[in-house]
Amino acid sequence: MTNSKPEIYIGLMSGTSMDGIDAALVDFSSTQPELLDTYSHPWPDAVQQELIEARDLADEELSSLSAEDTPTPCLDVHCAEVFAEACMKLIGSTAYQAEDIIAIGNHGQTIRHRPDIENPFSLQLGKAQALAEKTGIDVISNFRTADIQAGGQGAPLAPAFHQAVFRTDELSRVIVNIGGIANITYLPADEEQAVTGFDCGPGNTLMDAWMSQQRQQSFDRDGALAASGKTNAVLLAHLLMDDYFQLAPPKSTGFEYFNLSWLSEIKQGAGATNPSITNISDADMQSTLCDLTAASIIRAINQHAPDCAEIYICGGGIHNAELMRRLQAMTKIPVATTEKLGVHPDWVEAMAFAWLAYRHKHQLP
Repeated sequence: MTNSKPEIYIGLMSGTSMDGIDAALVDFSSTQPELLDTYSHPWPDAVQQELIEARDLADEELSSLSAEDTPTPCLDVHCAEVFAEACMKLIGSTAYQAEDIIAIGNHGQTIRHRPDIENPFSLQLGKAQALAEKTGIDVISNFRTADIQAGGQGAPLAPAFHQAVFRTDELSRVIVNIGGIANITYLPADEEQAVTGFDCGPGNTLMDAWMSQQRQQSFDRDGALAASGKTNAVLLAHLLMDDYFQLAPPKSTGFEYFNLSWLSEIKQGAGATNPSITNISDADMQSTLCDLTAASIIRAINQHAPDCAEIYICGGGIHNAELMRRLQAMTKIPVATTEKLGVHPDWVEAMAFAWLAYRHKHQLP
């Protein structure tokens, strides 16, 4: 079914890598959403540094990030201003005006995600009111809070969009989003079966953190360092024994859990009886972390999507050629990107937040 009048929304996404904002302009007037235009907006260095420092705050200090009684705008407002810049530059690259946009769906910048503590919460920055004032466009945000308050994990948020766009009754599929954290959506062919989505473990976060610490580079381009190394099988086995990988879904995680401190603790314990772990080279560690991401994804699919016939990847991980190669090497199920299904893999998440805003505006579940 097609409406003659365009239904244009903007979706905004900034992942745990904090390298920039993805902005997608999407038209929902047809049966399938149409990606009209895209724009990637970098975080200004000063704001990015503030965001990195905010990650280290104690839970009880986080309220300072949204404080309104301060002489200068808080980080929550600073983020909204940068999100607004991204929106206006996206619109400016098209023939559309701000008044043509029905709403902005903004994920925000995650600073803390704690769904499993006594008083669970998830904090994303990018004050909706400030973003709306700067753009003159309605803003739909705070997507995670309602789910957490209802006892859910508040993540991942994209499975409903994956179901709407990628599901088929011909065969069962899995959509894998590899950002800082990797999450999967199981789309069974049988409509009677439930669609499930959960975080299966680290995506790029550990590989990026290792590159930053050891090589002062933000990421391993094409997985070149991983490809030059040899995986330490003993260390990989210890990493995969972590409790998170044994948890049944629903479950979600973040950089609060999978970080270099986590890696160091396991490395130290395993290295006590294995010198090859203690003295591991940069390349061998990067190879091991690449295999950790690939193995945890494939294990999750094998355990929770046993009839999966196709695997489609989206997110930044698609640019790591070595990771993509290892994913395919670990399974007989064909692995491709969502490009094969007609949706650019770099823009699936931003489109998902435009879609969530569209659903909210139309009071659809």
